[in-house]
Amino acid sequence: MAEHLGQAQVLCASAELLERDKAIVFDVMLWRAPARAFALRFNGVVVAYMNRCAHVPSEMDWQPGEFLDADKRWILCSVHGAAYEPADGRCVGGPCGRGRLMPIATEEREGTVYWYPSRDIQPVVFDDAGPSDAAAPGSTP
Repeated sequence: MAEHLGQAQVLCASAELLERDKAIVFDVMLWRAPARAFALRFNGVVVAYMNRCAHVPSEMDWQPGEFLDADKRWILCSVHGAAYEPADGRCVGGPCGRGRLMPIATEEREGTVYWYPSRDIQPVVFDDAGPSDAAAPGSTP
Protein backbone atom coordinates (compact mmCIF):
# COMPACT_ATOMS: atom_id res chain seq x y z
CA MET A 1 0.00 0.00 0.00
CA ALA A 2 1.20 3.52 -0.75
CA GLU A 3 2.55 5.61 2.10
CA HIS A 4 -0.10 8.03 3.31
CA LEU A 5 0.50 11.17 5.29
CA GLY A 6 -2.80 13.00 5.20
CA GLN A 7 -6.38 12.67 6.34
CA ALA A 8 -8.75 10.34 4.55
CA GLN A 9 -10.51 12.02 1.62
CA VAL A 10 -14.02 10.88 0.67
CA LEU A 11 -14.01 9.54 -2.88
CA CYS A 12 -17.44 7.96 -3.43
CA ALA A 13 -20.06 5.60 -2.08
CA SER A 14 -18.94 1.96 -2.24
CA ALA A 15 -21.93 1.11 -4.46
CA GLU A 16 -20.60 3.46 -7.18
CA LEU A 17 -17.66 1.14 -7.89
CA LEU A 18 -18.97 -2.01 -9.53
CA GLU A 19 -16.73 -5.03 -10.04
CA ARG A 20 -14.46 -4.60 -13.11
CA ASP A 21 -16.57 -1.72 -14.36
CA LYS A 22 -16.13 1.98 -14.99
CA ALA A 23 -13.64 3.79 -12.73
CA ILE A 24 -14.22 6.93 -10.69
CA VAL A 25 -11.88 9.64 -12.00
CA PHE A 26 -10.87 12.40 -9.59
CA ASP A 27 -8.61 15.44 -9.44
CA VAL A 28 -5.50 15.63 -7.27
CA MET A 29 -2.33 17.67 -7.02
CA LEU A 30 0.69 15.62 -8.11
CA TRP A 31 3.97 17.31 -7.21
CA ARG A 32 1.94 20.51 -6.66
CA ALA A 33 0.46 20.44 -10.20
CA PRO A 34 -3.13 19.48 -11.15
CA ALA A 35 -3.48 15.88 -12.28
CA ARG A 36 -6.10 13.12 -12.61
CA ALA A 37 -6.36 9.87 -10.71
CA PHE A 38 -8.77 6.94 -10.86
CA ALA A 39 -10.19 4.22 -8.65
CA LEU A 40 -11.85 0.96 -9.66
CA ARG A 41 -12.98 -2.27 -8.06
CA PHE A 42 -11.06 -5.39 -9.09
CA ASN A 43 -11.60 -8.80 -7.46
CA GLY A 44 -13.65 -7.12 -4.73
CA VAL A 45 -10.90 -4.64 -3.75
CA VAL A 46 -10.81 -0.91 -4.51
CA VAL A 47 -7.52 0.15 -6.10
CA ALA A 48 -6.50 3.66 -7.11
CA TYR A 49 -3.71 5.00 -9.29
CA MET A 50 -2.58 8.19 -10.93
CA ASN A 51 -4.00 8.43 -14.45
CA ARG A 52 -0.51 8.43 -15.98
CA CYS A 53 1.01 5.73 -18.15
CA ALA A 54 4.45 4.59 -16.93
CA HIS A 55 5.71 4.61 -20.54
CA VAL A 56 4.88 8.25 -21.32
CA PRO A 57 2.99 10.25 -18.68
CA SER A 58 -0.30 10.68 -20.55
CA GLU A 59 -3.84 9.94 -19.38
CA MET A 60 -4.80 6.37 -20.15
CA ASP A 61 -8.61 6.07 -20.29
CA TRP A 62 -10.07 5.59 -23.76
CA GLN A 63 -13.40 7.09 -22.63
CA PRO A 64 -13.96 8.88 -19.31
CA GLY A 65 -13.56 6.26 -16.58
CA GLU A 66 -12.89 3.39 -19.02
CA PHE A 67 -9.51 1.80 -18.21
CA LEU A 68 -10.00 -1.95 -18.52
CA ASP A 69 -9.42 -3.95 -21.70
CA ALA A 70 -12.29 -5.72 -23.49
CA ASP A 71 -11.86 -8.85 -21.32
CA LYS A 72 -11.87 -6.72 -18.11
CA ARG A 73 -8.54 -8.29 -17.10
CA TRP A 74 -5.93 -5.50 -17.50
CA ILE A 75 -5.73 -1.75 -17.09
CA LEU A 76 -4.84 -0.63 -20.59
CA CYS A 77 -3.29 2.63 -21.80
CA SER A 78 -5.40 3.79 -24.73
CA VAL A 79 -2.50 5.81 -26.17
CA HIS A 80 0.37 3.30 -26.07
CA GLY A 81 -1.25 -0.09 -25.44
CA ALA A 82 0.68 -0.66 -22.21
CA ALA A 83 -1.08 -3.21 -19.98
CA TYR A 84 -1.02 -3.17 -16.17
CA GLU A 85 -2.04 -5.62 -13.46
CA PRO A 86 -4.98 -3.96 -11.66
CA ALA A 87 -4.09 -5.45 -8.26
CA ASP A 88 -0.65 -3.81 -8.02
CA GLY A 89 -0.19 -1.54 -11.07
CA ARG A 90 2.74 -3.60 -12.41
CA CYS A 91 3.37 -3.51 -16.17
CA VAL A 92 2.49 -6.85 -17.78
CA GLY A 93 2.86 -5.96 -21.46
CA GLY A 94 3.56 -3.27 -23.99
CA PRO A 95 6.02 -0.38 -23.88
CA CYS A 96 5.93 0.19 -20.10
CA GLY A 97 8.81 -2.25 -19.46
CA ARG A 98 9.38 -2.75 -15.74
CA GLY A 99 7.30 0.31 -14.88
CA ARG A 100 4.23 0.46 -12.73
CA LEU A 101 1.36 2.81 -12.11
CA MET A 102 1.68 5.25 -9.20
CA PRO A 103 -0.61 3.88 -6.45
CA ILE A 104 -2.90 5.85 -4.18
CA ALA A 105 -3.82 4.33 -0.82
CA THR A 106 -7.54 3.61 -0.42
CA GLU A 107 -9.81 2.35 2.29
CA GLU A 108 -13.40 1.19 2.17
CA ARG A 109 -15.50 1.36 5.31
CA GLU A 110 -19.16 1.76 6.22
CA GLY A 111 -20.26 2.04 2.60
CA THR A 112 -17.78 4.76 1.63
CA VAL A 113 -14.49 4.70 -0.31
CA TYR A 114 -11.69 6.99 0.89
CA TRP A 115 -8.28 7.85 -0.55
CA TYR A 116 -5.23 9.03 1.39
CA PRO A 117 -2.83 11.82 0.41
CA SER A 118 0.89 11.03 0.33
CA ARG A 119 4.04 13.13 0.11
CA ASP A 120 3.59 13.52 -3.67
CA ILE A 121 -0.20 13.31 -4.07
CA GLN A 122 -2.38 15.86 -2.30
CA PRO A 123 -6.05 16.89 -2.49
CA VAL A 124 -7.03 19.82 -4.64
CA VAL A 125 -7.92 22.75 -2.40
CA PHE A 126 -10.45 25.22 -3.75
CA ASP A 127 -10.53 28.85 -2.70
CA ASP A 128 -12.55 31.74 -4.12
CA ALA A 129 -10.22 31.94 -7.13
CA GLY A 130 -10.44 28.21 -7.94
CA PRO A 131 -8.02 25.30 -7.42
CA SER A 132 -5.06 25.97 -5.16
CA ASP A 133 -2.17 23.94 -3.83
CA ALA A 134 -2.19 25.83 -0.54
CA ALA A 135 -2.51 22.61 1.44
CA ALA A 136 0.52 21.00 -0.19
CA PRO A 137 3.46 20.47 2.14
CA GLY A 138 5.99 23.26 1.83
CA SER A 139 3.65 25.62 0.00
CA THR A 140 3.01 29.15 1.08
CA PRO A 141 -0.42 30.80 1.03
